[in-house]
Amino acid sequence: MSVCGIHTPMFGEYFSRSGMTAAISMAKELGVRKLAVPSAGNAAGALAAYAARAGMEAHIFMPKDTPRANVVECEQTGAHVTPMDGLITDCGAEVARRKDAEGWFDVSTLKEPYRVEGKKTLGYELGEQLDWQLPDVIIYPTGGGTGLIGMWKAFDEMQQLGWIGSHRPRMVTVQATGCAPIVRAFERGERFAAEFENAHTTASGLRVPKAVGDFLILDAIRASSGTAVAVSDEELLAATREIGAAEGVFCAPEGGACLPALRMLMAAGKVGRDERVVLFNTGAGVKYMESFGG
Repeated sequence: MSVCGIHTPMFGEYFSRSGMTAAISMAKELGVRKLAVPSAGNAAGALAAYAARAGMEAHIFMPKDTPRANVVECEQTGAHVTPMDGLITDCGAEVARRKDAEGWFDVSTLKEPYRVEGKKTLGYELGEQLDWQLPDVIIYPTGGGTGLIGMWKAFDEMQQLGWIGSHRPRMVTVQATGCAPIVRAFERGERFAAEFENAHTTASGLRVPKAVGDFLILDAIRASSGTAVAVSDEELLAATREIGAAEGVFCAPEGGACLPALRMLMAAGKVGRDERVVLFNTGAGVKYMESFGG
């Protein structure tokens, strides 16, 4: 089996930045001056940085247990940060409640069309890096799911351009056992995912109890003959250490979730040793020091 590891730079926001660059560039072109987003991690830092560069206001609502590095990053780039009790869904509800009165453009996941267009670059870069021969399996840590949705859209476009054929990777969503709404909906054969109650996981990017694009994620999984699996916090944290020791990559807990997911799929006979597999790491471990006891 060939495992193609895709990882991020040291400051670990490439995956969020690829979407935010498109969203903020379009917002700027459309005359928007104030942006707002709920976030428990990298999307917040990406919004804060690009909004500062564009001369726009950034209003960010974050759960109080968001890793401290993510909060400091936003504050250092001039964003207005509001910590809130509850989960990212509670933060999103606050943005929705106030956006009209405050004149904010809501950049929440799939509440505007541009972030997913930026996330498509994940699919294009994957094709380029693998000489336009897509892998057999993609394992993607899924919270809001824009990366997976964007890649799936990119593959269709690449085929229309004549860059690839009809082959598609089997798309695999991995979530934490403490917050696995997509996994549960997949296993039940449902197209929409009910909100996951009492959601908890140390992987803050996976702590999304109700994804707006749940049906798009599930459609892509099923259309590709993929699957959805959940791993425990203990498994994903142990995997981050294993990946670091073996590859020299200090990945985020979300990225760590992909390795035990792969092993689970291999043990179940759903991934063969002769297949090419891509594991996505969506952040840098240095921003999650609390998760590692730092």
